[in-house]
Amino acid sequence: MPIKARSWPIPLKLSWVFGAVMLSIFHENVDAFEGLNVTEVYDEEKYGWINRPLMVGFTLIPGAAAKGAVCLDGSWPGYHLHRGYGSGANSWLVQLEGGGWCDTIRNCAYRKTTRHGSSRYMEKFIPFTGILSNKASENPDFYNWNRVKIRYCDGASFSGDSQNEEANLYFRGQRIWLAAMEELMSQGMHHANQALLSGCSAGGLATILHCDEFRALFPRNTRVKCLSDAGLFLDAVDVAGHRTMRRLFGGLLHLQGVAPHLPQSCTSRFNPTLCFFPQRIISSIQTPLFLVNAAYDSWQLQASLAPATADPHGYWYRCKLNNAHCSATQIQFLQGFRRQMLRAVSVFGRYSKNGYFINSCFSHCQTERQDTWFAPGSPHIGNKGIAESVGNWYFDRVNTKIIDCPYPCDGTCHNLVFSHL
Repeated sequence: MPIKARSWPIPLKLSWVFGAVMLSIFHENVDAFEGLNVTEVYDEEKYGWINRPLMVGFTLIPGAAAKGAVCLDGSWPGYHLHRGYGSGANSWLVQLEGGGWCDTIRNCAYRKTTRHGSSRYMEKFIPFTGILSNKASENPDFYNWNRVKIRYCDGASFSGDSQNEEANLYFRGQRIWLAAMEELMSQGMHHANQALLSGCSAGGLATILHCDEFRALFPRNTRVKCLSDAGLFLDAVDVAGHRTMRRLFGGLLHLQGVAPHLPQSCTSRFNPTLCFFPQRIISSIQTPLFLVNAAYDSWQLQASLAPATADPHGYWYRCKLNNAHCSATQIQFLQGFRRQMLRAVSVFGRYSKNGYFINSCFSHCQTERQDTWFAPGSPHIGNKGIAESVGNWYFDRVNTKIIDCPYPCDGTCHNLVFSHL
């Protein structure tokens, strides 16, 4: 089921248009494709505001600047919070925003002129959909929890601590993380009887990196778990035989001072750059962790496996636009990527506390979007959807480790289709 310019028979009734301008009304679903020319439009004129999502206001973190916890441009970081009630009054879901990375002075200098580098450009209100929805019909397990979205403005998955005075750039992701946690604890999170840290894409990677730190904030009798959506970035070889992501992460770690904040259980054995890849740290995380990932992750296909630098003649261009245009040889290459992903979770999956939902789709970030999280026609593996699987794992209802059959067997996918890149 490709996602393109059409209406969907689901409550939110989104019309998806992918084009050349980075435009976003419902911004969070675009974050994962920062720089990949994805556009998302809500067709209000045609459909009206049916089941209009909750719009949640923006709050700056007071005192963050005094701690040096600032965005790339020096502005204050912030978050969006919608309070829980009833049985969820003392339950907290904290989501870390995604939106790519910056690994050079030039990239970061541009980034600080956007909402991913400065709170000056952040929306004052954003919609809470998917796992952040306040409707039981859209988010049955977490709808009445305290739900928070922490905005992403450092460019290193909330993990760097450095500065470039000449370029006037502040790489303070680790400090932002600490300031945000301190702020939320002061807002009542210290009373939590259960908590879930989540994130998508770069935010999903940040969730993995900070999972045990999050657990340490709470007493031992508090149920604390972590959910990473589309955060399983693989140290994969691209179509030219190079390691594009390793080069990206290496520049990122060097520029932003990330290495000291990576798990020592990994950096004591490997080069720190390798420890920014989740596959080398997920098995050593002590806190229960759940992975939601597409086996043919659209972002990794476009930016890691077949970037333009590795495909100068455009052999992969049509395949990246639409998986239906991939040749048999290209599909065979992508099956190898899927096999690498399954190997990456093999040891991780031996621990009963962990779980995963890996579907054979060409998508990216499935917990934030209503159509993929919980809606009629949402992706399923067998008879289990994503929201149900996450809830089953979190509340220990069912041991949840679900892997889809290889492409093209899954007819429930909401595959992303692009007009051009």
